[in-house]
Amino acid sequence: MLSTTERTRLRRGKHKARTDRADLYAVLDAGTVCHLGVVVDGAPMVVPTAYGRIGDTLYLHGSTGARSLRAGGEVCVTVTLLDGLVLARSAFHHSVNHRSAMVYGVPRVVTDERERLDGLRALTEQLVPGRWDAVRPPTPKEMAATRVLALSLEEASVKVRTGPPGDDEGDLALPVWAGVLPVREVFGAPEPDPAQDPGLAVPDHVALRGPRG
Repeated sequence: MLSTTERTRLRRGKHKARTDRADLYAVLDAGTVCHLGVVVDGAPMVVPTAYGRIGDTLYLHGSTGARSLRAGGEVCVTVTLLDGLVLARSAFHHSVNHRSAMVYGVPRVVTDERERLDGLRALTEQLVPGRWDAVRPPTPKEMAATRVLALSLEEASVKVRTGPPGDDEGDLALPVWAGVLPVREVFGAPEPDPAQDPGLAVPDHVALRGPRG
């Protein structure tokens, strides 16, 4: 179960809350990009970035010179999966069907080399499962230029909206189309790098990459 804190307690739309830790894992594992919220020099900064999960730890990475990774202190990481546009009869009740997760905490800089590699593997596998074992591993120079952060999933919340619009009873007879426009994320055909050997076949882990979520 997810432990509720003042920051993760839903005050509006409480029926959308999910408290099973498995729901948190499901949202994070289905996503591709998170948004990292930090405060840099007294001003908020929100950075879209790749991530990976191992157990109850979220891994983020970037350049050692990235201000967002050097800020220190509390951060907020969010992942949102858009499942549909909810079109109501009134402008007020328009919404979106979605699955979202929000994680708070103070990330730690990963210094153990084994954990750093494991975190980078998780990041790569989050994008394309099977990719890590197919490519050249990072060199010592590349590792030295990379900062890896680990964020505990201890303080997190999950919110899910499904179903049709919630119009007011008095609006149901209005001659306005209402319903849900589903949203699906799909991957197109692989586009090879022009610089590679044209005889290289598309590997299975790329060719078989399907829709997320």
